[in-house]
Amino acid sequence: MREIMTKQKKETSMKRNNLIKKFFLYLILLIITAAMLIPFIWMLSASIKTDREVFQMTPFVLIPETPRWSNYVDIWTKIPFGTFVKNTVFLTIVVTALQLLTSSFAAYSFAKLEFKHKNVLFMAYIATIAMPWQVYMVPQFIMMRKMGLNDKLLAMICLQAFSAFGVFMMRQFYDGIPNELCEAARVDGMSEYKIYSHIMLPLSKPALSTLTIFTFVATWNDYLGPLIYLKSQEKKTIQLGLKMFIGQYSSQYGLIMAGSVLSLIPVLIVFICLQRYFVEGIASTGLKG
Repeated sequence: MREIMTKQKKETSMKRNNLIKKFFLYLILLIITAAMLIPFIWMLSASIKTDREVFQMTPFVLIPETPRWSNYVDIWTKIPFGTFVKNTVFLTIVVTALQLLTSSFAAYSFAKLEFKHKNVLFMAYIATIAMPWQVYMVPQFIMMRKMGLNDKLLAMICLQAFSAFGVFMMRQFYDGIPNELCEAARVDGMSEYKIYSHIMLPLSKPALSTLTIFTFVATWNDYLGPLIYLKSQEKKTIQLGLKMFIGQYSSQYGLIMAGSVLSLIPVLIVFICLQRYFVEGIASTGLKG
């Protein structure tokens, strides 16, 4: 009888300890979530305020008495925001499509084909991830200028069409696909191109979706690259366009926040559409080392 009571007390104590641990874990997660959401909430609030109300902290008003919804209209008329959106959409879609093609194609070669010095070439290519872009930024600019691509979207496309990170991620995923599947296809007479397009690509939707999200967000939010290569107003992207509201002596923060909110919408749409594959893609590309 004493053993049963002792066992019940231990189980009760363990349950209590587990509840306490879960409580503190959820509390920490809530604090982190709040810390991440506060800047976005402030941005949404500032997008419907005047410049004077944006930095009014005493008292802080989340929604002003007279919301300035005209900020979302003025953003399209005070600057050629439509042109900036068009340039950004074009650049992002083209770069994302090219990175998906080149990364998956190269990853298939490194994962499923045998050729001389394969591992050395792969490690040399992946090692470029550790090199900051600022190191070779100037040589790239000189090269693009000599090719006559300065102030052209084609310069950004050429520079961002290849991704060492994308190749690494896709190769990790392809390594998880049995080699016997490719061998059986070769025995049936399929070429390597058909194996890649008819077998590997359909199986790699999670990895492709994950790479799409990473590439789309990075290209859409890129500021330094367009700042270096794009000079004329009709070639600028959204990030450069928002800088036009920042003057030497004053800035139109309400319009900047309204433009920032509008620029977030495509990113949210892409993530919502592909989020069902996102976690699966991260898990499947990170298991093998």
